[in-house]
Amino acid sequence: MTIRVLHVASELYPLLKTGGLADVTAALPAALIEQGADARVLLPGFPGVAADLADLRPVARLERSFGAPEASLELGRLPGSGVPVYMIRADAFYARPGNPYLDAEHVPYGDNAERFALLGWAAAQLALHLDANWTPHIVHAHDWHAGLAGAYLRAAARERGAGSHGARPPARSVFTIHNLAYQGIFPAQQFDALGLPANFFDMHGVEFYGQLSFLKAGLYYADKITTVSPSYAREIQTVAQGGGLEALLKGRAHDLVGILNGVDYAVWSPAGDAAIAARYSATRMSGKLRCKSALQQRFGLASKHDAPVFAVVSRLTEQKGLDLLLAALPEIVSRGGQLVVLGTGDASLEQGFTRAARQHPESVAVELGFDETLAHEIVAGADVMMVPSRFEPCGLTQLYALAYGALPLVHRVGGLADTVVDASLENLADGLATGFVFERFEPDALTAAIRRAFALYARSRDWRETRARGMHQDFGWAASAQRYMALYRELADSV
Repeated sequence: MTIRVLHVASELYPLLKTGGLADVTAALPAALIEQGADARVLLPGFPGVAADLADLRPVARLERSFGAPEASLELGRLPGSGVPVYMIRADAFYARPGNPYLDAEHVPYGDNAERFALLGWAAAQLALHLDANWTPHIVHAHDWHAGLAGAYLRAAARERGAGSHGARPPARSVFTIHNLAYQGIFPAQQFDALGLPANFFDMHGVEFYGQLSFLKAGLYYADKITTVSPSYAREIQTVAQGGGLEALLKGRAHDLVGILNGVDYAVWSPAGDAAIAARYSATRMSGKLRCKSALQQRFGLASKHDAPVFAVVSRLTEQKGLDLLLAALPEIVSRGGQLVVLGTGDASLEQGFTRAARQHPESVAVELGFDETLAHEIVAGADVMMVPSRFEPCGLTQLYALAYGALPLVHRVGGLADTVVDASLENLADGLATGFVFERFEPDALTAAIRRAFALYARSRDWRETRARGMHQDFGWAASAQRYMALYRELADSV
């Protein structure tokens, strides 16, 4: 049997991207199709989605619009990969410029509950034959924006089973946590607008400390829960990282699995990357030095080929550990290193890095904002990529860094712990090292890791061997897609 799976999400690269979620929703369905699945994606009709999907055509009118004057479903294809993509056309909800979640003042839209309830409800409708030509066996929802999909499937099952709690939903469901910190929490009074059975607003349901949580709905009603690394799957069952949901997650531990995200090497490969100054590979590394020189020139840093370039491509938030990096910055500068930062986020961090760049213009450079092409240029030109996150569900930056021969420097947490092997003397001797890992989330632990990076950089042969080992790591999507396929088959066979 060909498994039909519908991925439900708010972002999809290259149509719309605010973070790593978009990379995953672009690469995973394509990888599943290669494994023999019939995979499609459902998205809200944000401006970039509506403008850039190919061959859009109407499928059906949506009977419920959650307050939008009208809503309909269309079907198109993702340019490049050709993955089929359903789009919800509800311009009153989605045709807004700028950030898809926040208004011009960076405040969440007041109707976000309705905007993303429509996304979950439309997913359930597709499982109920809204498209006469295609019905999914599996509805795979990603993060809180799609969290209500499982709830609407469960409500539909109850309706079909005339109140029977044992009634099967019209499709089985999977919910993936990309980041537990974002929970989609709304006031309790917005529950009535969702059109769910009244008793779904319960501790055993969508209620969360007197409010409603789309993320909790996803965790509670999905048949299986996945998250994006094995370590993070364990960590979120603890008080420290469970975000108030650890008891629920622990109770569902038998349904929870960590499957590492992959890298789309068609997009992230220095041998074929048109965005970088010179292409290179693990066996032909001369282009890496040209990329470094181009990066130093682009940011006005001193043109020193022997100065190690440390880099950050990240949201500038405390979650990403960048307050820790700011405290450790003097260590990089005083030892003759350079730092390039690309990102936007907390005002205090933006100001801190900008101030450091003013004080050390030949050693520190900052660009506030996000630019996909520049991100490629930075990873290609860097010697060390800094990912000192407090917590990190999976992390993609360190995987891109490995592919581009920029040694990742990471905190041992979540997916970072699962993908980077510390350059300890033992690991170097055993031919295992791929980067630098620090244990305690403290400035002196990060500073010590930075010192070890300088020490290895000074031993050029060991550095080259470690870099080549990193570049030969394979974090492609094939292995992850196989694990998802096994999960889908298990669910489909249980219907």
